[in-house]
Amino acid sequence: MTFSVPNDRKYSQSHEWALIDSQTALIGITDFAQDELGDIVFVELPNPGDSITKGDIFGLVESIKAVSDLYAPLSGTISDINPLLDTEPEQINDDPYGAGWMLKIELTDLGEVEKLLTKDEYQSQTS
Repeated sequence: MTFSVPNDRKYSQSHEWALIDSQTALIGITDFAQDELGDIVFVELPNPGDSITKGDIFGLVESIKAVSDLYAPLSGTISDINPLLDTEPEQINDDPYGAGWMLKIELTDLGEVEKLLTKDEYQSQTS
């Protein structure tokens, strides 16, 4: 199966994506990850104002098949979370790169961005 991997973001080996805009990043999980999980029924996210550190667990996603930890692809302070996911966690399945976004963070180390995978690097990992 071919999974959607937009060219405008960076990817982590743990299947999170980051859409970078200057000093901020929008974060979610990839199409591949949501497909592996199956129907998502619950998401637990941190609160705005919390700090996350690259590689650390920042939340969890629960599907009908499994509970999976979410790993921070970048370090920063959370400026926003997606309120839609409280009542409609299935948005992650329906639109993982759009309505299913999870966090917006203010980046604390722009150098971390360069260590993330490109679209091609990520696709070679999942094929």
